[in-house]
Amino acid sequence: MKYGLPLLFLICLSTASNLRAAEPRRSAGGLHAGAATSNITPEIGGDIVGGFVPVPCTDIHDELHARCLVLDDGKSLVALVVCDLLGMHRSLCVEAKRLIEEATGIPPSHVLLSATHTHSAVNALGERVRGYQSDQPLTDYQRFVARRISDGVRRAISARRPAEIGFGSVDVPEHVFNRRWFMREGTVPSSPFGKVDRVKMNPPGGSPDLLEPAGPTDPAVSFIAVREPGGHLISIFSAYSLHYVGGVGAGQISADYFGVYCETLKRLQSAPEQDPPFVALMANGTSGDVNNINFLAPRKGLPSYEQIRKVAEDLAGKVQAALAAVEWKTEAPLAARMQELPIRWRSVEAPLLAWAQETEQKTQAAGDKNSLPAVYSGRVQRLAQASAETKAPAQVVRIGDIAIGTSPCETFAETGLEFKKRSPFKHSFMVELANGYYGYLPTPRHFELGGYETWPGTNYLEPQASVKLMDALLGMARELESPNR
Repeated sequence: MKYGLPLLFLICLSTASNLRAAEPRRSAGGLHAGAATSNITPEIGGDIVGGFVPVPCTDIHDELHARCLVLDDGKSLVALVVCDLLGMHRSLCVEAKRLIEEATGIPPSHVLLSATHTHSAVNALGERVRGYQSDQPLTDYQRFVARRISDGVRRAISARRPAEIGFGSVDVPEHVFNRRWFMREGTVPSSPFGKVDRVKMNPPGGSPDLLEPAGPTDPAVSFIAVREPGGHLISIFSAYSLHYVGGVGAGQISADYFGVYCETLKRLQSAPEQDPPFVALMANGTSGDVNNINFLAPRKGLPSYEQIRKVAEDLAGKVQAALAAVEWKTEAPLAARMQELPIRWRSVEAPLLAWAQETEQKTQAAGDKNSLPAVYSGRVQRLAQASAETKAPAQVVRIGDIAIGTSPCETFAETGLEFKKRSPFKHSFMVELANGYYGYLPTPRHFELGGYETWPGTNYLEPQASVKLMDALLGMARELESPNR
């Protein structure tokens, strides 16, 4: 993607300004908060990612944003940023955090960047031909997104004012369904590798062969609300474990239900046009095995965006109603920890690599480059050439008695539920697709069951990766809980 001279000129001016920027003045006494958005809508013509094969973008249905919330306790600043993207490569996140620290002094450990996983955005993951690498050069669009994230955080800092904070949670189980199903023996189709899995992702709706889901769902919308003391809301940071909804128009860019939720929640405020404006954020919780399809009674075909609006408006209404039960506080100590985990890439054994090489030759000869075997033969060969180490990031952010744990993967719901249960903090939840993208993260038992999310090339990391992530998150949470943090 190329950007014209006027935009490049503005970016250069902004860069020069950053070099002169001083660390923002901390608030004097009590909690302060500010929120802002940055537009990250791409040019028409780029490839929309989300399916097995990219499709060209021909229209913009609704704009994409980086939504930013900055909290300041007088000692530390924390920035929470949610981007309307399928995912972000680690290198994009590293660059965005570098720009933020350069301009504001907020260290990378105190900046939580995540993607919503909308399937109707263009590629912010980098060039696929480079394979499974933790470091890679940025594309033009990735550099643009990094700059806009930094700009959004700076604007949120400028919008800081005294604030009260509260935590809330509301269960909305009717929109989340585990998409991995046990089926009657002999009814699960073979994988691209010629093996028969024990579970099927997205099985035929209403099929008599369905037995039971292979895992749980997390029905909770967890949210952090900040408001002016006794007054208007400043922002709500939410997380819900729903993969995405979909049903967008062909070739259209859209923020999916995440964006509609944010705009709906804004309209529900008593002063929706307040200045500075209210900003809602909806992060993806842990939804690697969850979607919006009830496979026992699948929904009929609907007009584009109808299901997105239905889910988003219902969630927004229920979160707005839950605000009545929030206990507001004027203080919330802020802290964060972040580390890169000693996790290995998924190993590619010699027989699997031989299968990939042979399959690539066969599919190329047949002109069948978009079939599942063709797609996975390429993925397996790139995975076999993975970088020496993953640099998979894990982070915990403390906001008073709230802990947010992160995963750089499409994480199974049971992992998020485990963190909530085992975290030492009163209120805890997880945000996935944070600070990078490393494929799906099944728990070890799911590797024995198979299915799409466990296939090499869909899953990038070793089978014990979720265990190592949980150990790291709980260790950092315990450190942050300590009074000597």
